[in-house]
Amino acid sequence: MGRKKHLVDLSDEERSELEAFISTGERRAEDITRARILLKADEGLTDPEICEHLGCSISTPYRTRKAYSERGLAALHRRKPDRDYEPKLDGRGEAHLVALACSDPPKGHSRWTYQLLADRLVTLEEIDLESISRETVRQRLKKNDLKPHRSKYWLIPAKQNAKFVYRMEDVLALYHEPYDEDRPVICFDESSKTLHKHVRDPLPATPGAVAREDTHYERNGERKIHVATEPLTGWRNVTVTPRRRKREFVEQMQELADEHYPDAGRIRVVLDNLNTHNPAAFYEFCKPKEAREYLDRFEFHFTPKHGSWLNMAEIELSALSTQCLNRRIPDAATLRTEVAAWETERNEATVSIDWQFTTEDARTKLHQLYPTIKEKEQN
Repeated sequence: MGRKKHLVDLSDEERSELEAFISTGERRAEDITRARILLKADEGLTDPEICEHLGCSISTPYRTRKAYSERGLAALHRRKPDRDYEPKLDGRGEAHLVALACSDPPKGHSRWTYQLLADRLVTLEEIDLESISRETVRQRLKKNDLKPHRSKYWLIPAKQNAKFVYRMEDVLALYHEPYDEDRPVICFDESSKTLHKHVRDPLPATPGAVAREDTHYERNGERKIHVATEPLTGWRNVTVTPRRRKREFVEQMQELADEHYPDAGRIRVVLDNLNTHNPAAFYEFCKPKEAREYLDRFEFHFTPKHGSWLNMAEIELSALSTQCLNRRIPDAATLRTEVAAWETERNEATVSIDWQFTTEDARTKLHQLYPTIKEKEQN
């Protein structure tokens, strides 16, 4: 066998510099990968072994070693400092790219991709380009805060909607009342979690390699998650149930009244217009006298249709999803254990919600929703 080319033999100073480069400051991911490749190559690992540790392509270690032999630690950065790089797109070309990304995608495509934009850009007669990379397109769009490959759904109410305005201002007024222990304000909402079991055990993270999971999994049913939170005090309660019906809604309200707020004279609850959120359901699952006693203690404030963002419980559900549920959870028992741990930690930290959107803000920013005042009819 021939002698291996581009051997990496780091000095103590270079090794210390690379270790500091990896562990401190904000670095580009590809620069950190090159630094790790040099350290592992210095330890004597082969290119295939480095690829296995770092999850990079087979050609990356060779290119990094070659660049190090030519430029030393400057090889951490792809661009050579002594080379002039002509920008592919000038201001005019960038303007065309932005306009293209904001337009409808071509027929047969649901949205623009970086490669599709790159291919379409070189066909424009206004721009003299032989080619452009998708990376150049990505960087220019990032600079302009554009992500054409992404979208999200937003329920937009119709203009001049008096019913929307009424319910919105009702909830906003409630949020800005001073704290009243005898009349707590509770936000209530629900979500779902699909349970996924691993087919093969995941591989844990190791130095230089991220944790890995098999792409195959086994579905193991679904559970409903109910969240009640008092934003001003930083308290929340999370319950996991097999179903979400009127019965579960009544049980959640009974728990609020009997266990969490037994001394409150009035419990004001903000919730959306889901068909199960029906106060009349108390009469379906309680004796008439008991149902009336519960309802006398509750005051329900419904968010407007297309206005569920007014419910602060959605903020708690988002935090729960991001911090706890954004992974595979195999069964209901594990889900309850994990959710309970999240709830306990968040309650001990008394994480409250500082709601800033006021009625005055709504009248300014959402003025198009407010109906035009009708003139009094003349006899």
